[in-house]
Amino acid sequence: MNCILKYLLVQVIILHITKDVFMEIELAKQYGFCFGVKRAIKIAEETQKSATYGPLIHNRLEIDRLKNDFNVDLKENIDSFKRGDKAIIRTHGIEKSDLIHLQSEGVQLIDATCPFVTKPQQIVEEMSEQGYDIVIFGDKDHPEIKGVKSYSKKDAYVVLTPDELRNINLKEKIALVSQTTRKISNFLKVANYLIENHKEVRVFNTICNATFENQSAASELSKKADVMVIIGGKNSSNTKQLLTICKDDCQDSYHIESVEELKKEWFNNKRLCGITAGASTPDWIIKEIFNEISKIS
Repeated sequence: MNCILKYLLVQVIILHITKDVFMEIELAKQYGFCFGVKRAIKIAEETQKSATYGPLIHNRLEIDRLKNDFNVDLKENIDSFKRGDKAIIRTHGIEKSDLIHLQSEGVQLIDATCPFVTKPQQIVEEMSEQGYDIVIFGDKDHPEIKGVKSYSKKDAYVVLTPDELRNINLKEKIALVSQTTRKISNFLKVANYLIENHKEVRVFNTICNATFENQSAASELSKKADVMVIIGGKNSSNTKQLLTICKDDCQDSYHIESVEELKKEWFNNKRLCGITAGASTPDWIIKEIFNEISKIS
């Protein structure tokens, strides 16, 4: 976090919205770039004239910055990589078969997979080798989950609710992992259902610490805010989770990706505006949006 954002975090900016109502702006105690994203950005910046296989992170503005400033391209087609090319593996990881293909083609791999994502990959591979049925709590269409599932030596089942397990014929030995950015309360519902209905269940809590901290801080702030602004990529799973959490206590919660999406009417007659940001949201975007809100009068 840069000095300007540290300053913003501890300062309260009072804005005159109407003659009678003043609005404060407060940043969540924990927000924005997580360890895995910071690590991936650093790797990409140091690996110029390269390309990521799939979006490095779920934030199009930061991806554009990497391309413009550091010559880091984005390729969605695995066959577009040729021998000798430098391919950066995105933070969410890729499917094991794709990894093997790139290696066999002589592509130089630079692994920016978040270590918190590598962990469930390893668990799934090891537990499936030991004969456990694999249950993954998460979004089956998310690239992280596609990658994690691919490490299973047998069928793996991806669910979001206990109800989805009722029609699955699972064996008595089950291993459960989670997408790194999901809500712990929902993960526990799936875990409890499995424990109540099966003899042996190995539960691996693979939700990352940064997710815990960001979600907890967002929840705390939303309980006292009149309006919440959640900043992050439109396809960012952890940012969507923050929106859901904030809406539990603050109905006037809005998910935006860029400063252009702000609407003045959101702040009419509001006394406290809370701001949080997803794990793939860079400081420069947060600062830009914070400053724009501070100008609204």
